Formats: sequence, C-alpha cells, structure tokens
Amino acid sequence: MPFPPFVVVRQHLPSYKLPDIPGEIRNQLDAAALDAKLKPGSTIAIGVGSRGIANIDVIVRELVAWWKARGMQPFLFPAMGSHGAASASGQAAVLAKYGMTESSMGCPVRSSLSVVDLGSTPEGIDVVMDRTAHSAAGVMLCGRVKWHTDFAGKLESGLFKMMAIGLGKLAGAQRYHAHGRQIGLEAVIRRVGRQVLGTGKILGGLAILEDAHHQTARIEAVHVTDMERREEELLELVKSWMPRIPVKALDFLIVNELGKNWSGSGMDPKVINRDIHGALNPWPFAPRVERVYVRDLHPLSYGNAIGVGMADAVHRQVIRKMKRRATYVNGITSGALACLKIPANFASDRECLEALWRTTGRQHPSELTMGWIRSTQDLTVMAFTENLRSELEAGGQVEFLTNPQELRYTSKGDLADLLAPEQERAELRPEDAVSAQIRN
Repeated sequence: MPFPPFVVVRQHLPSYKLPDIPGEIRNQLDAAALDAKLKPGSTIAIGVGSRGIANIDVIVRELVAWWKARGMQPFLFPAMGSHGAASASGQAAVLAKYGMTESSMGCPVRSSLSVVDLGSTPEGIDVVMDRTAHSAAGVMLCGRVKWHTDFAGKLESGLFKMMAIGLGKLAGAQRYHAHGRQIGLEAVIRRVGRQVLGTGKILGGLAILEDAHHQTARIEAVHVTDMERREEELLELVKSWMPRIPVKALDFLIVNELGKNWSGSGMDPKVINRDIHGALNPWPFAPRVERVYVRDLHPLSYGNAIGVGMADAVHRQVIRKMKRRATYVNGITSGALACLKIPANFASDRECLEALWRTTGRQHPSELTMGWIRSTQDLTVMAFTENLRSELEAGGQVEFLTNPQELRYTSKGDLADLLAPEQERAELRPEDAVSAQIRN
C-alpha cells in the first residue's frame, strides 16, 4: 500500500544529566543525616521498585555503601506491590535483572509477601506493611518521582506511592486500588502513607528525577519529616521536563515496544492519549491519536503485557511473549481490566498496517498522518510521515535526521526499523547533514 514516506527526527529536549551520581548521593545523604538517631549495627531496610530507572544499580550500590560506612547493616527488599507476578521469588528476580543481587550490592536481598497490620485510616482503609521491612530498625525508600500514568494530582508516583502500595505488597495493593476507585488513588496514597509514617520506621527516601532523555537529572535525600511536601515540589519540577509527541494529531502511531520497564501501564497513557479503563484521547495536553499499533514486548517486562489493551492492534509476537499470570495479576490488582484485553493481532507489520488504515476515516493510505516511536519513555528520536513536516518545522523543536523514505519490509513482512540506532543517519547525504545541523 502506498503509505506516505517517513522522515526521522530528533526532538531537542533539555538535558539535566548529573555529572557525578555517586558524589551527589554521598553529599545528599550526608546533609540529610538520616542516621542521626540510629545506633551502630542497626538494620536498615532499603526498598527498591520495579521500574526501569536509569543507573538504578549504581544508585542503590552507593546507598548501601553509605549505610555500611556508618556501621549499619543494610539489606534490600522489593517495594513493588503486585509486580513480579506477585511472588517473592518473582520480585527478587526483578531486582536481579536490574543488576541488584546480594553479590553486586554487597548486602542481602530479602523478598517476602508477608505483611503486618498497621490498623486503619480515618477513612476505613486497612493498612499493611512488608513484614521484613517492618522488622528493621529503619526503612529507607529509593525510587523515582514522576507523573503517574493514570491520574493527575499534586502527589503521584514516587516515595509516598512506594510507601503505600510498594510496602503494602499484594495484600495492600489490592485493597488500596479498590479504595482508589472510591476516593481517588492520590487520596489513598496520602492516607496510607501517613499511616505508615506513624510507625516511626521510615527514615526518609532517596528521590530520583529523570529528564526527558531518561537520564538521572537529580537525586535528593528527603528526610521523613518533610517527605510529603518535598515530593509535591519535586513532582512539579519533573512534570515541567515531561516530553511530548510534537504534533497535534496522528491517524496512526506505531510503538516498537511496550513493557513494565517503560511504564507502570506498559505504555504511558499520557503519551499515547489513552486511559487505562478504555477511554480514547482523554488528555487535552497530548496529541489526538486515532490508532495505536504495538510491535513487540520488551524482555525486561518478564512477560507482563499490561497495557496491551490500550493498543488497537499488536504484532502477534506480543501475544506469544505475554505471560498471562503476570499480566492478569497486575491488571486485576490495579483494576485496569481494559489493559488486559487482547486486541486484533497480526502475523506481520504489513498485515496490520494494511488492515488498520481503513479504520482511520481516511480515503487513501497516502493521506495518513503517522508517527513512530521506540517506546513511550523515549521521545527523542522518532519518525513521522512527510505530510507532517510543516507542523514539525513550525514547532521548532526537532531536527530532521533523514530524507523522506518509503517504508521497507523484511521477507516476513515486518518493517525495517527506521528507529534502529544505525538507521538514524543512514539516509542523509553529506550536504543534507550540514543543512540539517546534525549534532555529532
């Protein structure tokens, strides 16, 4: 089918990359003095989540080393609710695949789904906490502060959410999400987080902020006495760095990969303009997207294909790689049942494109406005159809890396990936490279 030619672009987004991550961690921890009231030899439980955080192994290793240098006995535990197929071994395996093992971190990794009861909030929410963490002298959380994929508020994803849903394990995550449908997830996170703070176990957290390039941009040690207020401020900052697809509307969006490592919902709904409960184009700040096609499931998702239901179609390999238990446990726990629905699936990219273009309302495939991204976390190098060039140029945010090029297919009917690193500049002639001001 004669689809429009594509151009590959790079979106210019501010970089706030930290030059010295270990040094910044040490400086932050020294200033926060989280160990002030602890006796030497105290056990410190360090909670780590399941997201694909840049440099997480480096950050956690330095955090462990700091506590050991003060004569403490740190250990890691998974603070990830129902992830890792809601099993102790599965959650430990998630940490291991992100490079966090006993040998690499220099401390034990203790994973359990057992919890202790912390009583109820004034709203009647029964609160629980990871038993292994509760047994320690102090608990410290290490996680990324960012916008939540499913709701908007002053407190979204971050240390407070880890303190509530992460420390609540499967038992807590199930009941908290149920309450969230009644009073909103932000309210639940606040109420449960405050109840956990009441144990006196929480020392504080190491908040990680990433810029639009998925680079570690800021690390801040937050003392327990200031966690709620400070996290609100950090969230506001990181939201100002949030990348967008730089057009107003697309008939068709191709996504190379979904996965839990990219987003808690597999794909960030605020990028593809979907809702985890099935609504189309609910976010006014995101481009209107008519059709979403997903080509693959990232291996670091461990078979969890949560978010597959937000796609209108997928390559059949996504379904083959999907592990139903891991996917269903996550979706049922969060209540996002629409994210579990298996969409139309095809044996090749060509079959999908030729079938789905007719559902967009266009009379001919050459009229389609199309975008192509690697994942919803990577909005730096993207591809768009040539008919969007004037809009892209007017926005002033992108540089063109290639000349217009037709879609090419392998012998199996799959797309030759325009976004593969070696393809980014392959189509440019020397004179084009100069005029496009490609940065080396």
